[in-house]
Amino acid sequence: HVQLVESGGGSVQAGRSLRVSCVTSGITWGYQCMGWFRQPPGKEREEIAQIDTGTATTWYADSVQGRFSISKDNAKSTMYLQMNGLKPEDTAMYYCAASQYRCMSGSRLALTSWHFWGQGTQVTVS
Repeated sequence: HVQLVESGGGSVQAGRSLRVSCVTSGITWGYQCMGWFRQPPGKEREEIAQIDTGTATTWYADSVQGRFSISKDNAKSTMYLQMNGLKPEDTAMYYCAASQYRCMSGSRLALTSWHFWGQGTQVTVS
C-alpha cells in the first residue's frame, strides 16, 4: 500500500525558514504527481505546491509563490517543501499528497485527482 509520511514541522518566528519532508513508499516514483497541501485552523485544506516526480514540472499557489520551493529526491523517494519568509498566516497542518496521475504543466491538478494522503506535520509561525 501507498504510504506518505511528513516530518520537519515545528514552531518558528516570522521571517524564518523551515523545510518539511515527505517520505514515500508504494509510489511509482517518476510517473506520478505529488503535492503539498495545508489546512489552517478552522479553514479548509488548500493545495500550495505540486511537482511531477518524473518531469519535475511545478505549480505554486499565489500565496506562497516566491517564498516556498518544492523539490524531490528520486533516490530517496522523498519530496520536500522549503518554506522561506514564513508569515503567521502560514500556520497550518501541512499534508503530503500523491496522485495516480502525472502532473499537468502550468496548472494545479484537480482536487479530485489526489488519491493518497499523509498524516500531516504542524507548522506554527509566530
